[in-house]
Amino acid sequence: MGLMSSLYSAAVRMTRNPADAEDLVQETYLRAYRGYEGFEAGTNLKAWMYRILTNAYLNDYRKKQRRPAETHLGEVEDLYLYRRLGPAAGRLGRSVEDELAGLFVDHEVKQAVEDLPDHYRIPILLADVEGFAYKEIAEILDVPIGTVMSRLHRGRKQLQKQLYSFAERRRLLPDEEPAVVGSEAADED
Repeated sequence: MGLMSSLYSAAVRMTRNPADAEDLVQETYLRAYRGYEGFEAGTNLKAWMYRILTNAYLNDYRKKQRRPAETHLGEVEDLYLYRRLGPAAGRLGRSVEDELAGLFVDHEVKQAVEDLPDHYRIPILLADVEGFAYKEIAEILDVPIGTVMSRLHRGRKQLQKQLYSFAERRRLLPDEEPAVVGSEAADED
């Protein structure tokens, strides 16, 4: 049960729906139980469980996208998650900084990640949110490590483009140096 809270968090990010995430985690544990003889002792149990979770999502839940529109609750979804799992659940594999960052991420950033196509979004979630190494992500997604690196690069570039205007509005970009400074430096050479 030690992995359940982190699997649930990943499932919520994948499905964007707490009820679907619960179903996905339940399906993951069922598939893990049925296929336990395929688990090799001494290998990474967490990566094996995430592979099952990711495959279950890609195989089952993506096919069910044709459903009535649901209202996205945004930040309320995180509040629901933390209340549902209890106060200690967030600490089971996450640092205090990770917990706070998850609570205070702006809506625009969350939306930009959610708007990514699955083939970019899932590797980014596995690498940047769950902290898996490239090799582990390749095993989870059953793709070559070069594909993981490519998808992470392209997904991050797409996020960068989407969030540039957000960064401008929040004044997060460094001030540009005046053109005069550049020309003065050239005169000194």
